[in-house]
Amino acid sequence: MTADPVQVEHPLLTAVAPLLARVGGELVDPGALAADDVPLVWEGQTVAGVRFGGAVETAAEPAGDLAGLLAALAAELGAPLADLPRPQKQRAVRLLEERGAFAYRRSAETVAEALGVSRFTVYNYLNRERS
Repeated sequence: MTADPVQVEHPLLTAVAPLLARVGGELVDPGALAADDVPLVWEGQTVAGVRFGGAVETAAEPAGDLAGLLAALAAELGAPLADLPRPQKQRAVRLLEERGAFAYRRSAETVAEALGVSRFTVYNYLNRERS
């Protein structure tokens, strides 16, 4: 982490630390924010930024976005997607569909792998939600 040690004790940074650890984000000093970083603003003041590693988004390689959606959903649900019980996996597929995850090429295979189920099961979950 590159943030000033005083800022590390800020309540906002303390609150987001577990989330950043789960999704692979890194805190950066406000003065070191890059264009792709997410500023963390508290009472009108930028106290830090979040920098995410991983795939760079390009038109030819949208899988970074899908990976981000999967990581964010796992953090939101509080467990690795493969460890969820079946009803939660069905909910995860519904949420992923709402968030546009299935617009990506080979997304069903990627989602199936993340959930620890077959591609056929993902399609069944999708069809169940649509009917």
